Order: sequence, then structure tokens, then C-alpha cells
Amino acid sequence: MPRIRRALISVSDKRGVVEFALALKEMHVEIISTGGTASALREAGVDVRNVSDVTGFPEILGGRVKTLHPLIHGALLAIPDDPEHMRQTAELGIEPIDMVVVNLYPFERSIARPDVTLLEALEQIDIGGPSMLRSASKNFNHKAVVVNPDRYPDIAQEMRSSDGCVSEATCASLACEVFRQTALYDAAIADFLETRTGQATGHPSMLRILAAKEHDLRYGENPHQRGTLYGNFSSLFRTLHGKELSYNNIVDMSAAALLVAEFDAPSAAIIKHTNPCGVGSAATIADAYAKALATDRASAYGGIVALNRPLDMESAARINEVFTEVILAPLVPADVLEFLRRKKDRRIVELRADLRLRRDPEIRSVPGGFLMQDPDTGGTQGEEFRVVTRRSPTGAETEALRFAWRVAKHVKSNAIVYAGADRTLGVGAGQMSRVESARVAAEKAKSSGLDLHGSAVASDAFFPFADGLLEAVRAGSTAVIEPGGSVRDGEVIAAADDNGIAMVFTGTRHFRH
Repeated sequence: MPRIRRALISVSDKRGVVEFALALKEMHVEIISTGGTASALREAGVDVRNVSDVTGFPEILGGRVKTLHPLIHGALLAIPDDPEHMRQTAELGIEPIDMVVVNLYPFERSIARPDVTLLEALEQIDIGGPSMLRSASKNFNHKAVVVNPDRYPDIAQEMRSSDGCVSEATCASLACEVFRQTALYDAAIADFLETRTGQATGHPSMLRILAAKEHDLRYGENPHQRGTLYGNFSSLFRTLHGKELSYNNIVDMSAAALLVAEFDAPSAAIIKHTNPCGVGSAATIADAYAKALATDRASAYGGIVALNRPLDMESAARINEVFTEVILAPLVPADVLEFLRRKKDRRIVELRADLRLRRDPEIRSVPGGFLMQDPDTGGTQGEEFRVVTRRSPTGAETEALRFAWRVAKHVKSNAIVYAGADRTLGVGAGQMSRVESARVAAEKAKSSGLDLHGSAVASDAFFPFADGLLEAVRAGSTAVIEPGGSVRDGEVIAAADDNGIAMVFTGTRHFRH
């Protein structure tokens, strides 16, 4: 359990550093510092010793070399229990440093700027910081290493209650945090350089799945499975009210948010087990929700509602009539939130990102490895809209086809979606047979009292036989959109022509497994 007598503080993120340094000074800890950190501490009245006074060597190369010196790293790496280490440090006049408080240059924040140059990015690669962190962490039985400003208050309190000491358990926890942080930092640099210097060809040559742990979940997909959330999900999806989000909530919310991001008009989607129960667009978000709900009111019970507009009071009142696990919107005004808080268990979440700009790769584990793919950003933009039948779709049918196609991309294969110009009418998802998906979707529409006559139907992949198309015709559809590409396309087109159906090929498949 190290007693903290000397601390080296050098931070880019200065949150809470003055308060922490003042707490250390109260416990008679000598503070060594560099550059801007030293200036900030002195301005706050904290006595600071410059690193150059310790090393007897000035900062050089514009600050690139400050702490890379034996008098610093010897002070961090020397083992107090090793007589030979103690003999050498005494001979060389190396005084021990018991605590390192360092966080790194903001490399990821810098490269997030679209206009950042390669030279600017290189200057934000921290060298001395990671070196000190790693040196002290290697010696964590005898050193305390703090990389996260959120840890300052707890560490100060522990030192106050233990005569200036930090427990070995705390030191071990801090060291683990350091190595996780430096791993993430190095991975970000490698990925950036690989891309910026033209080394990247397609996906990265080495898959690095490095994401900080946000928190443990109550359980995974089922209660007997452990679940944990990693990354920065909570910075994009901010929970305003309700119980902790579950594993399934998070998966369903992600699916719902990506679906409503497809639409420019005010739109609502209701999701259950990642599949849409219904989707609607309208002039108001309340009317959009009403259209989505009408598709399949029974399945909407206990679902996820996602909106692409702020949640207003009229929409909130309508949603409040149905048991809903999560309500997700880009903004929830205070009065609406207060109204919805009356139901304690329901989660209210604000989406703080424009997912239309999403380019995150999709990664899935398989026995012995991982699969990676680009996100499916295809849709009505940039795809073919090629009429292959004698009859072209009418204007209303064209709108309905485009609406159905946007939704079909988000339905588990085999996917069939019946739709009008601004709403879904029936959704068939995850069936082993495409014709069965067409039947399921039609049956759902019938049970909801919705008329499919004159509707458009979307199929995420080609009809391998005419039977799926004919099932949609029997249900009342008059226009079909599908990728095409089957060896029996001619047979399917002929069936469409025989029944007066307008059919469009997109040339792009949207399987979703």
C-alpha cells in the first residue's frame, strides 16, 4: 500500500485537477508538473515543482521531450523492496514518485475535425504521457496511477481516511484502467494512420474491438446470460426516466432509431424484437404514430416507439394509452417528460445523434472469429428504380413502393412489407419461406382491419418463384418492388403482367439476418 509523498501531474483534460491537487497539498504531497498544468496549478495557489528542476534538463523540441528522462522513469519503475534498485537510485539521486496523474493528448477529438491535417494529427500523439502511465502501472504494487479525472474525489477521500495511502486494490484497479486507456489510444492512432496514409484497403488489416466498459447490465438477452454495455452508447442515447435499459431494450432501440432515420417527413416506428410492428409518416408526429400503431396494435404492446421529431404533448398522450417499454425521440420537452413520468417503469430516452450519418461497421462474433460488414446504407437513394412490367406504377403507387422499400430493409429476412404512401399495412418477418412471409403480413393486415387492395408490396430479396408474388396479388397489392436477379425473373414478371401488376427492380438486395 503506497504512501503518497510525491506526485507528478500533467494533464490535457484539466477537469477537477486543481481541486485534486489542493487535496494532495493538504496531505503534504509534493507536486511535480509540466507546461500548462503547472501554470494552471500555480494560478490556483498550488506550489509546483517543474519537471525540468527535477531532471536538470530543459523541455526541448517544442515540448516533445519533457518527462522522458531516467530521473522520472527511474523514480516510477524502481521497486522499493529490491535492495539493488534502492542502491542504484540512491547513487544516482533518483527520488521516488509515488503517484502519476496523467491523461493523454486529445488525439481522437483532434482527428474528428473534418479538416485536420496529417501533421496536426501527429502532433496530438502523446509520447511522454503513455510512457509515464505504463512505467508507473507496471509498478502498481508501489505506485498509484490516475488517468481518469472521475476518480479524483474517491482517491482523495481514500487518502484522507488512510493517512495518505492508497490501497493495493485501488492501485490495481487504476493500473487496469491505464492499460485499457492506452490500448484504446494506440488503436485509434493505428486506425487513423492506416486510413490517412493510404495503407487501408477495405476493412482494417487487423480487427481491433476496443471499447471502454460503460456498465454491467442486469442480464443479457435472457436472465441466465450476463450482459455488459461497452463504448459510448450512453452519450448518444440519454435516458431521462425509467429503469435501467436492458440488453434487449438497447438492441431494439438501435433498430428503431435506424429505421426512423430513413425518413425525412415526421415519422414514427414501433419495434418489437428488432422488427417493425408498424411505421407511419404524416404532417405531424402524432398522426405518424397513429398510422404506425394502426398497422398492428396487438404486437405494439410492450414495444419500442421511436420518433424522428421532438415528442410533443399530443403524441405523448397517444403513446401513453399503450404499454410501451421505451419512448425514443430527439427531444423531450420538460412538460412532456413530466407527463410521461407518471408511469414509473417506462423508459424515456433522447437520441443525441443524427444516425443518417452513421458509418459504423457491423461486427458479429462467430465460433473462431468475427464477421465485419459495412452498414446497409442503401435505400431509395442511389439504387435502380427500373420498371420491368408492361404497366408502370402510378404516382401514388410509386410513393408507396418507396415507403415499403425503406421499411423492408429493416425487417428480418425473409421480409415482406405491404404499405401505402405513408404507412405500413402489414409486415411479414423472419419466415423461412418468402411466400409464408407474404401470407403472415396479409393476415396481420386483415386482423388489424386494414385493406390491402391497391397497396404496394416490398420484398427484401427476389421472388424465387411466382408464388410469393401471386400471394401478394391475392391479398390485393397492385405494385411490387424487389431487387430482381432470380433465374426465374422472367416467370415472375410474366405473372405480374398477367395480373396487371406494376413491378420495379432495384438491383440491390437487403437481407437482414
